Amino acid sequence: MQIGSLINRAARFYRAAPCVTEGGRTLSFSEFDRVTDRLANALRDCGLESGDRVSVILPNSIECLVAYYAIAKAGLVRVQLNTRETIENHRYKIEDSGSRCVIHANIDGVQADVDIAWDELQAMMARGRNEPCAVDRKLDDPLRLGYTGGTTGKPKAVTLTIRGELTELSAFLVDLVPEIQRGDTFLHAAPIAHASGAFFLPCLVRGAHSTIMPKFDAAEFVDLAERTKASLTFLVPTMLAMVLEEDGIDHANLLFKRIAYGAASISPNLIERAQKRFGRIFAQCYGQAESPMVITCLKPEDHDRIGSCGRPFIVAEVAIFGDDDKPLPPGQRGEIVCRGPQTMAYYWNRPEQTAEVFRGGWLHTGDIGHMDEDGFFYIVDRKNDLLISGGFNVYPREVEDVLLAYPGVVDVAVVGLPDELWGDRVVAVASGRAGLDAAALLEYARENLATYKRPKSIEIWPELPKSGANKILRRVVRDRILEREISQGMKSGRPKS
Repeated sequence: MQIGSLINRAARFYRAAPCVTEGGRTLSFSEFDRVTDRLANALRDCGLESGDRVSVILPNSIECLVAYYAIAKAGLVRVQLNTRETIENHRYKIEDSGSRCVIHANIDGVQADVDIAWDELQAMMARGRNEPCAVDRKLDDPLRLGYTGGTTGKPKAVTLTIRGELTELSAFLVDLVPEIQRGDTFLHAAPIAHASGAFFLPCLVRGAHSTIMPKFDAAEFVDLAERTKASLTFLVPTMLAMVLEEDGIDHANLLFKRIAYGAASISPNLIERAQKRFGRIFAQCYGQAESPMVITCLKPEDHDRIGSCGRPFIVAEVAIFGDDDKPLPPGQRGEIVCRGPQTMAYYWNRPEQTAEVFRGGWLHTGDIGHMDEDGFFYIVDRKNDLLISGGFNVYPREVEDVLLAYPGVVDVAVVGLPDELWGDRVVAVASGRAGLDAAALLEYARENLATYKRPKSIEIWPELPKSGANKILRRVVRDRILEREISQGMKSGRPKS
């Protein structure tokens, strides 16, 4: 089975039904099949050969989806890049992946052997040879390269295969969005270059209509969801928090039957508020770049398991390992590991790091967690984010979850600064509703956290730095505070508490 075959089959099944809409433009399933053929043929006619990498830097748009699936039909390898990233990041990834072609929306400073800017892309979509393009490749050949977040160093390219993509599709349809069907509208509000794009194929094969938001805005999301009678969507927790803060959300006529969420941790308070507004329609997916979206799934009926990220997807085997890489019993904390056809094949051009992360045949996620007696998993934090303050282990996520329960808080980052007395001085930075008060939030923390977990100080910022995948960059927060303290001539010695 090829990805292009799914598109061709959907065209036969659903024909003139709406496949994808952006603004005032709509393509039917038949039109989507034909335009991806034209672009695929045009890419081959540029001299690109099977297995060549093509970097794509496009905003949420019909063109973005057309490019993604034309690349698949042409037997090429997609390198999906996020428009929110810097030009330096784009250049690094284009070079690191060995991309022979780059498709972009008129971005200065990016280049490859074949350069396709916006106008040229439109021309190729219109004038490419109007005949089927179906370059067959082996199931374990690369389909796309996705990059890690780079929160601990240079981003690494993960190699994702055709088999892995088909596995992800099956897992979504069995566990995450099993009720998706013809007549549904899926509202793509998050970046297609990241998590939201994973939901297009499930929509396609089931005949559902994909509606694209070019850029997320909470007020526009509510309005568009109401106008289109959207029945499904995917949101990262920050977006969900912004929607719940929107004026009039309690009175909007929204018809969602499933809201998937993931890509970052969610606080118990936020999901409780969300369920009060929308009902028990939420499904969480936990994954990472090396096993995209598919490690565990918390279904709507299981959301009484506060703090859980769910049970393994049907295609995944998941366990908790100790430092000796041996399984731990329920209740004990260790590293979450997984294996199955959904994981990456390898890090691109990084055999040593591939061998390290796949020790013993298991993908080591770098996440600390535990499993309960019923097989539900719980994430505590990233292994590399653990703080040691006064000799005690402090997991930033535990502190962040408490602060996120305070009214008006939308985002929080907890970091550790070097301190002669404490080892790590716990500091929090928050953003949210206008008028959010740092002193009141600090007092709330003192009332609700153990002494060693309490932040020594809390700052309010207009917004927190985030990656292209909308994940808060704790490392950047830490560096900014540290640089400021150094520039002010402050020493990280005994803090005031």
